[in-house]
Amino acid sequence: MPNHAISFESNPTGVAPQGWTATLTGTGNPHWTVERDDTAPSGTKVVRQSGRATFPLLLKDDSSIKEGFVEVKFKALAGAQDRAAGVVWRARDANNYYVVRANALEDNFVLYKTVNGVRSALDIVGRNGGYGVSVPVPANIWHSIRVDFKATRFTAWFNGRQMFEVEDSTFAGAGKIGLWTKADSVTLFDAVSYDETT
Repeated sequence: MPNHAISFESNPTGVAPQGWTATLTGTGNPHWTVERDDTAPSGTKVVRQSGRATFPLLLKDDSSIKEGFVEVKFKALAGAQDRAAGVVWRARDANNYYVVRANALEDNFVLYKTVNGVRSALDIVGRNGGYGVSVPVPANIWHSIRVDFKATRFTAWFNGRQMFEVEDSTFAGAGKIGLWTKADSVTLFDAVSYDETT
């Protein structure tokens, strides 16, 4: 399967992007729309999440990947409770998936599993306990998140730098990829790419 590079240039503004399902984990009213942004890495249009929900989620309809990678560029704009951006993989539905996310309020980078709607952070390989890693995530500039996943091993990258690896076997099969935020985060996403490895 070739590398999938997704741009939102052909989508109308003001509505969710075509080929994606806007949903959420928990409660609230997420609001995913395509908007113009002249700073966008891949063109002039981005996806913006500006609603409030426990965990707003945007799942790619035709994706089904067991092993591979997913990468996205994001910009955290606002949020009093949270300023988060994440990528999702092996999603069975809106309540069961893996997500790795950066947070511009907490300046950290954490990998979680969400099982039946309940999120829990996963331990980093070679370290007992702790909560992800601390890393500066300045708001209002573009960053990148990437995860490579093969069998039970996940390698998480932030801005092109490998941050850590995690081992987990909760979701072993193929699933959808997606985008994720939290609470009142206002976040822009662009330049989504993913591929399956064989």
